[in-house]
Amino acid sequence: MLRTVKAKTASGKRALKKREPVIEEGAKVALFLKGTTTSQIVSDGLKELHSLKKPDAVSFSKRNDIHPFDDPKPLEFLSQKNDAGFIVLANHSKKRPHNLVLARMFNHQLLDMIELGMTNMTYMEEIKNTSISSGYRPLILFNGDAWESLAELQTAKSILFDFFSGDRTADQVDLRGIGHVISLTALRPEGEGMSKIFMRVYAPQLKKSGVKLPRVELEDMAPHFDFVLRRARVADADVMKYALKIPKEVKVMSCLDVCRLTPCDDVYILREYLLLNN
Repeated sequence: MLRTVKAKTASGKRALKKREPVIEEGAKVALFLKGTTTSQIVSDGLKELHSLKKPDAVSFSKRNDIHPFDDPKPLEFLSQKNDAGFIVLANHSKKRPHNLVLARMFNHQLLDMIELGMTNMTYMEEIKNTSISSGYRPLILFNGDAWESLAELQTAKSILFDFFSGDRTADQVDLRGIGHVISLTALRPEGEGMSKIFMRVYAPQLKKSGVKLPRVELEDMAPHFDFVLRRARVADADVMKYALKIPKEVKVMSCLDVCRLTPCDDVYILREYLLLNN
């Protein structure tokens, strides 16, 4: 179950008030950390992911002796201190080379996480004219039915979508506001092997089509990652249910939208809705 943090001072109460849940949350900030030992490959991978996540990204240069699958408390402390919804930890060992851990937090406590091993990578500098425009929203594609075949891949899909999607408060998106396309493909494990995830990034090019809507072409850009899914910690069912709970205010707004489409009296429908949901 989730722990409740109580403030002991006036400034602490103000800080907690500022961090209280809101009806429409913006993009979640991600912390990018290095473990006690890292390889050049995983360090470069961390930088590339940081570039994709900007401006909602904070990178720390200090090394951290953190082992999240053994003890998540250091992650929860950093999440609370920096008001971060994600933590990305890079480390390297003989047993788990070129390793990345993506941890998702809820109420500054660990919700779920995945551990990815980098097996191949293409850097931004390797492809000409590749740059990530900060602040643009990406279009995210999940390819293949493998994402729904295993609980660990379902967790990976949920975390990756939440991590890359950024601010989702807008109802509509201008095509010109999509800076890049992130394509994610999953393959189920063969025998005793591990699931694989292939990540590719493309730049959408809007071309003339002779009609109002432009023709969209995808131009290859970077980074590209090939991952193996080493471990996953699936969220507790009760905590996930609480995290996905829809606020009453949103339900009422949805009801009002329905009311506008019905020939019945708005007040009567709203009253009946509130009686059924309270």
